[in-house]
Amino acid sequence: MLAIQQVPQGLAFAVLSSVHPVFGLYGSLFPVIIYAVFGMGRHVATGTFALTSLISANAVERLVPPLSNNFTTSNNSGVLGLSEFEMQRIGVAAAVSFLGGIIQVAMFALHLGSATFLLTEPVISAMTTGAATHVVTSQVKYLLGMKMPYISGPLGFFYIYAYIFENINSVQLEALLLSLLSLVVLILVKELNEKFKRKIKVVLPIDLILIIATSVGCYCADMENTYGLEVVGHIPEGIPAPKAPPMNILSEVVTEAFGVALVGYVASLALAQGSAKQFRYSVDDNQELLAHGLSNVIPSFFFCIPSAAAMGRTALLYSTGAKTQVACLISCILILVVIYAIGPVLYWLPMCVLASIIVVGLKGMLMQFRDLKKYWNVDKIDWSIWVSTYVFTVCFAANVGLLYGVVCTIVIVIFRFQRARTVSMKSIKEVECKFKTEGDCESLQQVKIVSVNNPLVFLNAKKFHHDLLRIIQDSLHYLYCSLLLFQCEQNTLLNPLSNGNCHGELSLQPCTNERCALILDCSGLTFFDYTGVSVLLQVCIYILYIQNCLYVCLITASLVKALQYSGNLGSENPIFFDSISSAIGAIDLNRVSCK
Repeated sequence: MLAIQQVPQGLAFAVLSSVHPVFGLYGSLFPVIIYAVFGMGRHVATGTFALTSLISANAVERLVPPLSNNFTTSNNSGVLGLSEFEMQRIGVAAAVSFLGGIIQVAMFALHLGSATFLLTEPVISAMTTGAATHVVTSQVKYLLGMKMPYISGPLGFFYIYAYIFENINSVQLEALLLSLLSLVVLILVKELNEKFKRKIKVVLPIDLILIIATSVGCYCADMENTYGLEVVGHIPEGIPAPKAPPMNILSEVVTEAFGVALVGYVASLALAQGSAKQFRYSVDDNQELLAHGLSNVIPSFFFCIPSAAAMGRTALLYSTGAKTQVACLISCILILVVIYAIGPVLYWLPMCVLASIIVVGLKGMLMQFRDLKKYWNVDKIDWSIWVSTYVFTVCFAANVGLLYGVVCTIVIVIFRFQRARTVSMKSIKEVECKFKTEGDCESLQQVKIVSVNNPLVFLNAKKFHHDLLRIIQDSLHYLYCSLLLFQCEQNTLLNPLSNGNCHGELSLQPCTNERCALILDCSGLTFFDYTGVSVLLQVCIYILYIQNCLYVCLITASLVKALQYSGNLGSENPIFFDSISSAIGAIDLNRVSCK
């Protein structure tokens, strides 16, 4: 079943990559073998992929345009009996695959697989949906049977439809009717397969049946010569000897290589993690980088286009009950049969049918539009990220949309982190009264516990300082007034024109004679940087300046060392404790109380 789906998709995605269809068959063979050895996704079906094919097509069309004067279709190269023009094109696609794989292997060596936390679900969903929209748009010319130039670049999506509407009279009626028939049959049968998959053991391989039926019909009616219908053409037999991609053009395909590396890995990892979650096993993000990197580097020596995991084929492995990559290896045997025996029969396959297979195969990605309702109900910001990432992907390219989504996510995280609540008050009754007598609890009413809720870094250091001062202002009147006095003294030393007048500042809050103890619970302070430590040290010095009434609990050894290196707290009594209970005991021992 997997081989039956891989063959038409391999042919179709090769055409999408602007190379000869036979190279899609090679791309459905070699990457599968490599991933089966190195990959961890037991249900991931790798091979030719629509998004990576579309990205590599940009390099192919740019470096070897259809109207090239250097190569003609009649100049055979002696390799597979194909023209030098076709071999030049696959050379560019193989170079993109090679460099993209090298980038993925380099990311594996740098352990960048863990950086995928930046690739949130809304970003991946929007990017793949936008890229699927690009793929569908690129196939419209085959669905309509139109001859049109290759259009890409910024806003190329809109230029394509503008060209189509301007030349609507050139639509080939036979290709349009055959495309509509193919789309209806594919959608209808696939929906029935999905509906009755629990009742039938083997789903109907409609892709293969449609290919055979339309090829036979095209041959019998001689549609290529009679109606001018575009067909696949000659499919060479066998596999050529390995050959290195043209290394002299690697510098010219860097942009596409990065797009293939990032987009292919993101889409593949999402499928691997989804299958691992569904079937309860684990996937190493970094190992997946190595597996997909090698699946691009090694096959590039065998005239393969860039590869990645595909949603439709992976879903097929779910439905057929496959449990390991052995299922993919078995499909490779059947693909070899097609390459050596059945390939030449596909000469009469209409291109509009291949385009229909591509469009229907992207149904799952296009249906991700339904996620918008979920994002809107859960988080309006994620909804906005989805919409804007999709717009950027459609207006520019998949790699540009992915980059925008990641940057937008980082900006949103920074904005939210700065505004997140950093500290909160705890009740002494909730924390310690279960260890104390009723009388002791009354004596501890002026003990205030401030809990740190977030990491303390440069992003939220100012917010932490502000929130802590606000708590002191609201709850610890004595500490707050003394803090203002301390700040006023510092300003007097720095500003000799102040004449030592602090009355304006001290009038902000009435002072009392209360003497309170402050416990700083650092259990939520999971990590920190120099700026955060400096602010924490400044706050501790402020409070200790008033009196020895500061107790820091549940603090890590690394944070204690950082505070000691950053400055001298100047406290005679110990202020660091491993629990709130020990801090309460120190308060009793030192008899710090409030009346």
